[in-house]
Amino acid sequence: MPTYKLTIEYEGTRYSGWQAQGNTQKTVQGHLLRAAREVIGEVDIGGAGRTDAGVHAAAQVAHLRMHKAMDPLLLTRKINDLLPHDIHILRTTRARDNFHARHDAVSRVYLYQISTRRTAFAKPFVWWIKDTLDVDAMQRAASAIAGRHDFSAFTDKRLAPDESRIVVVERCELARAGDLILVRIAASHFLWKMVRKLISFFVEIGRGNETDIASRLKRNAEHYAPTAPPSGLFLEAVVYENESFDRPLMPIVPVESQ
Repeated sequence: MPTYKLTIEYEGTRYSGWQAQGNTQKTVQGHLLRAAREVIGEVDIGGAGRTDAGVHAAAQVAHLRMHKAMDPLLLTRKINDLLPHDIHILRTTRARDNFHARHDAVSRVYLYQISTRRTAFAKPFVWWIKDTLDVDAMQRAASAIAGRHDFSAFTDKRLAPDESRIVVVERCELARAGDLILVRIAASHFLWKMVRKLISFFVEIGRGNETDIASRLKRNAEHYAPTAPPSGLFLEAVVYENESFDRPLMPIVPVESQ
């Protein structure tokens, strides 16, 4: 069955996440399925990551399987013509027939944008923090999560009991960019709400309300409840075998210094 690799960007504000849910809720995958079926009939579309409600993607990856081959450029144009303004296929390439967007991914990269000032234009893409933050302390905490750790404290309590809480974080970078503080985390996979809970913890370190993240990175650590809002979170990249990701740490939606 002909299989294609789609790279997709979307603003998640209006959607109940990526995953089609079989009801009236609007999802990114649901819109893609409807558009693709109108163009080419029955298809299968699966994404590399199930982004939550309100979370954005700069480069989500999906596989599309269909019964008849089509020129990738024509396929992209026809589906894009039927998609809403906040979902856009960046490119389509022919993939091997057994390519699977989620199972074949070796790394996922998320970027979170914290704004240090109120902004009229970028509110859907940042978490505005009014308090002054100690960025040096936040950077130290970010660097401490690199490596293999148990992230039980930083996931939703509803995660299945038999699902491993061990995650290998390849890197975690934190830096200023104008009036933004950017946090990039790359890992083999992520637990449910893990990134947003880590971001919330970093902010509390920046505020001086937390000091030690190492004690939380172990089995049976005290659960951390606060969760950063989805507005600042982007799935920045999905990396596959023989690929690399070397984009400089920079905003996806900039907030210029005033």
